[in-house]
Amino acid sequence: MMRLNNLKGVKGSHRNTKRLGRGPGSGQGAQAGKGHKGHKARAGGGVRLGFEGGNLPMYMRLPKVRNFTNFNFKKVCAIVDLFNIERAFNENEEVTHEALIERNLIKGKKRSLPVKILSRKGSLTKKLKFKGIDSLSENASNVIKSAGGTIEE
Repeated sequence: MMRLNNLKGVKGSHRNTKRLGRGPGSGQGAQAGKGHKGHKARAGGGVRLGFEGGNLPMYMRLPKVRNFTNFNFKKVCAIVDLFNIERAFNENEEVTHEALIERNLIKGKKRSLPVKILSRKGSLTKKLKFKGIDSLSENASNVIKSAGGTIEE
């Protein structure tokens, strides 16, 4: 009959913990794997977080920022390059925020951000109509106009 006192685990499922500091016969007696004396050999020993062996810790050496930061007022835009627009759009098509999302030029969380068009690499050879784009770099607007495109605010 099966009772709680005669239940056994599966073979290999349990291993006894290594018993440290229990005499020379155990193989882990004397210093119990902690070496000889020192801070880390003591009970509750060990150094605090950020301790550098007596040097002045990094968090104390670095200057503290107490001044104005522009982080809260930073304008974040979804950036699209003219090189990618050239590949995604055909001649005389309208480039809008929605069209950029449809063609996967703006993905994920950036879909809700304002769009800025830059001209970092490549050039534009197609006549395109840019409508409702939040901002363009000066170079990008020059490239669009030289290709015969139009920009509507």
